[in-house]
Amino acid sequence: MQDLDPAALDCLAALADEGSFERAAQRLSITQSAVSQRLRGLEQAVGQLLVVRSRPLRLTEPGKLLLRAARQWQALRADVARELGESLRAQARLAIAVNADSLATWVLPALDGVVQQGLADAARDGLGLELVVDDQDFTHEWLRQGQVLGCVSTVSKPLRGCTLTALGAMRYIAVASPGFVERRLGGDAAGGLDAHNFAAMPFIVFNRKDDMQALWVERAFGVRKPRLDERYVPSSEAYVRAVAMGWGIGVVPELQVREALARGELLALRPEVGVEVALHWHQWKLGAQAAAGADARPASAALDRVGAALVAGARRALGP
Repeated sequence: MQDLDPAALDCLAALADEGSFERAAQRLSITQSAVSQRLRGLEQAVGQLLVVRSRPLRLTEPGKLLLRAARQWQALRADVARELGESLRAQARLAIAVNADSLATWVLPALDGVVQQGLADAARDGLGLELVVDDQDFTHEWLRQGQVLGCVSTVSKPLRGCTLTALGAMRYIAVASPGFVERRLGGDAAGGLDAHNFAAMPFIVFNRKDDMQALWVERAFGVRKPRLDERYVPSSEAYVRAVAMGWGIGVVPELQVREALARGELLALRPEVGVEVALHWHQWKLGAQAAAGADARPASAALDRVGAALVAGARRALGP
């Protein structure tokens, strides 16, 4: 394999982000022809097809492998520029994948110091933070495909070339509005929901990847693969609002509804039952240190700062 052209790697990353040659050209301030030429040169250098020209375009497996290299190169380049006191003409992208419940609770406070520092040093900050949201069981796939440099995930085994740090456990509980408890559960939050009536009760579900409600029912009543009456609300904040409005039963992070419970706006159902979800932080080891073994620290200072902030913030919010 020939040496890889950094400009061609930038093109590959832009194509992955933008989904078309036209938008990638606009992002890079070059012509579509130049994007095509650089991509062809990269494909010739590795001897494999990297991009399927569909709408939207998609990367092949070799393309995903090189995308990881492109992300890592961009992060390292930004670090070098920052150390030299230079500003990058184009802002690099530092993308991380997080689950919606973490984003709605502890992620933003955890990252606030890092972001504020970047704003204060905007002239030299060469990285643009991007938060990609997916279910906690699927964020790891974004990392594997090279779309992000780090992720918050339930996966407990690191990819080769990545580090893994335990963040703590997020506890999920079942809640409902006082009106719902009165109408549907006989006013009994502690025991009104049982193995005989749960199937007739509406449950609020985030999206079709979300199985937290079924996991809670399994834990509460010992029912394998329960069938639920589901109503979908794909937003963490709107989800809690729908539960408070009496749309149905929600299974939510205790951290997210602690204040609503204290105010009596929501009631915990069978409060002794909870589902603990262990979360982990994964990030790529960048540069020469990636070959130094599993205990090597990442070479990218920016990614290291983001990871350290997330680890500290999660442990403050979630506990051990």
